[in-house]
Amino acid sequence: MERWLEFMGNHPFLFGTLGVLLVLFFIFEGQRNGRKISPQSLGILVKAKNAMLIDLRDAKDFREGHISGSRNIPYSQIANHVDELKATERPLVFICNLGQVAGSALQKVGHNDSYRLDGGISNWKAQGLPLVKGNKTTKA
Repeated sequence: MERWLEFMGNHPFLFGTLGVLLVLFFIFEGQRNGRKISPQSLGILVKAKNAMLIDLRDAKDFREGHISGSRNIPYSQIANHVDELKATERPLVFICNLGQVAGSALQKVGHNDSYRLDGGISNWKAQGLPLVKGNKTTKA
């Protein structure tokens, strides 16, 4: 511990640079995956701004349970829908199992007003929120 303090005292420029790099890393890493929205805030966004829910899971997982009003576009097919999704005026909310795939889709689409569901469907289920079963999809 004493050596760290001595190092910081002898090399303030290096230590300051390290601190700035760490802060920038966390800022850019947070922005890279897009804005998160909590399951509780999702309903408010849908009602207030008519947000479009895009479920990125495969069709089988979607049929087993999805958020009411969501549209199934598997991640493997997202490239085919980029222009359509970019053109919409509505906010987009991308949903996957854990949230990582949604962050990647958010980057691919590049829509200005878009979010990813924090924790994905797993977090939604963990909070005891309802899912719809079957093939009921909402066309946007």
